[in-house]
Amino acid sequence: MSFSDWYNRSLNKIWGFVEDRTAMKRWALRPQPEFSFKPSYWTGAFVAVALVYQIISGALLLLYYQPSTSSTLTGCGQAVGSASTAPAAWCSTYYIIHSVPMGELLLSSHLYGAYAMIFLLFLHFFRGYYVGVYKSPREFSWMVGTLLMVVTLGMGFTGYLLPYTQLAYNATNVGVVLALRLPTVGPLLGPLILADGTGQGLLSRMFDAHVILLPLALAGLFYAHLALFESHGIAPPATSDPLQRRRFTDKEEKDHVPFIPHILFYTLKWGLLYLGVLFGIAALWPWSLPTYVGNTAAVGVVTEPDWYFLWLFKLVDFQGVTPVIAIAASTAILLYILFLPFLDRSKRTHPRDRPLFIFIGTCLLEFFVVMTVWGGETPGVQIIPIQIAETLGPPFAVTALAVGLFHWRYRLSYRRRLAARQSQSFAGPYPSAVPAPHPTPSATEVSSPE
Repeated sequence: MSFSDWYNRSLNKIWGFVEDRTAMKRWALRPQPEFSFKPSYWTGAFVAVALVYQIISGALLLLYYQPSTSSTLTGCGQAVGSASTAPAAWCSTYYIIHSVPMGELLLSSHLYGAYAMIFLLFLHFFRGYYVGVYKSPREFSWMVGTLLMVVTLGMGFTGYLLPYTQLAYNATNVGVVLALRLPTVGPLLGPLILADGTGQGLLSRMFDAHVILLPLALAGLFYAHLALFESHGIAPPATSDPLQRRRFTDKEEKDHVPFIPHILFYTLKWGLLYLGVLFGIAALWPWSLPTYVGNTAAVGVVTEPDWYFLWLFKLVDFQGVTPVIAIAASTAILLYILFLPFLDRSKRTHPRDRPLFIFIGTCLLEFFVVMTVWGGETPGVQIIPIQIAETLGPPFAVTALAVGLFHWRYRLSYRRRLAARQSQSFAGPYPSAVPAPHPTPSATEVSSPE
């Protein structure tokens, strides 16, 4: 017996003892099938790894950060000079970067980690969208995951203001105005967000939301999402078979790979790779702190949010699009995503069997990408309708053509295969009047691709 076999067998025995005494198999850390050991099946685990690092790095930053707009020279006198002062929130951020050991790496990795978490969340979302993981029995898991994405974006929005830079302050004010335009909810959010209407009130509310309120919501939703995942297990591969089971039986799970050590080590491998890349990027391209709120040199600063909200800010630049219309459009997109499991009622999960929803999802992806790039290149520049049509029309048209063409080709090939199977079953291998017996076509081939 090799050392690897002995080591794995020993860990299995130890973990088996723990599972037996805690009944853990009934509520967490269930085994997973061998086919799932591919990175595409573990995008949700990558988001969880990014979340864990954000919690750790954020807790360390709290040791030095001061959520105050009071003027001070503590920690940043060299930056602002002796003739002026800066807000304590900005000065404490400056102190973290320039005076705390490894502070620049810590702050930069926390910022880039937030970007990475949001990017991985989008990747996880679109991967699930294309392979149809939102179908029965995972409807509620999809809805909880959608709310998780909204809360994560809220974490990014509230954290953007904390360094209290002029750029972040301008962008946050625009975001607050958009939030206050929400029907019914907007007037209720006003006192909650703005507090007493001062800069300190706004910063305090953003800090409380970023450190207490949204993390609590994130923890509750994450637990619910994980519990639903443990209840249903990983989704089987996408299929055209409407009779395909969408969950594994207890007997099948006994043959699956256990969590300890296989799944744990697999996740740790990718988690360590993520941390290595994150630290490398933070070390090579550390974040540069913009100037603070109230600095006279910041008069010409262009209002621009972080990249994940650029699409919404650019939407307001469209001629004829008011903040109310922009909020209504984003709300409609959110409601579509949230209730997608009840809109797409097909039993099939393969993308080729869902042309309409694949077209809508691809158009959404193209819309977010194009608008993000557009917003970064021309922030605050008004766009006339003809420019909108020329920019967004071609990718949407190409998507419609590609999806329609591939679905049409699939239907033709399907019908040829079905006709060949049926003719063979009636003709038989011998030229006799009685057809030879032939296996019944599978559910995948009998069912129509419609």
